[in-house]
Amino acid sequence: MNWLRNFMMGRYGVDKLNIALLVFSMILTFISSITDLAILLYISYIPLILCIYRIFSRNTNARIQENYKFLKFYNPAEAWVKKKLNIVKGSKTHKYFECPNCKQTVRVPKRKGKVAITCPKCSTKFTKNT
Repeated sequence: MNWLRNFMMGRYGVDKLNIALLVFSMILTFISSITDLAILLYISYIPLILCIYRIFSRNTNARIQENYKFLKFYNPAEAWVKKKLNIVKGSKTHKYFECPNCKQTVRVPKRKGKVAITCPKCSTKFTKNT
């Protein structure tokens, strides 16, 4: 295992962009196997080769900049998906409302009747039926 550590010394390694490229390549491979389109299989090699190139690259500053640009788009999308998943998970016990003033999502327990809700962000008060 020491030889691998020595080999990877000074190389970039794995980050979120590499993982996204690998997943994208796997999705294209899966779709090409379902649809029998050989061109998709060949296209799926491009992100895979790019992923391998980025892992073994010694130009770490360029790879950090690429990952930074990718994360500017990825992080808001990931936060949106996590928010929606939390709403789905909590939908049995809580109801979610949007503040009419600042559009902040507010979580309120279900089956409490009419509730006066105070927004934690802007302190606006509004009444909703749970």
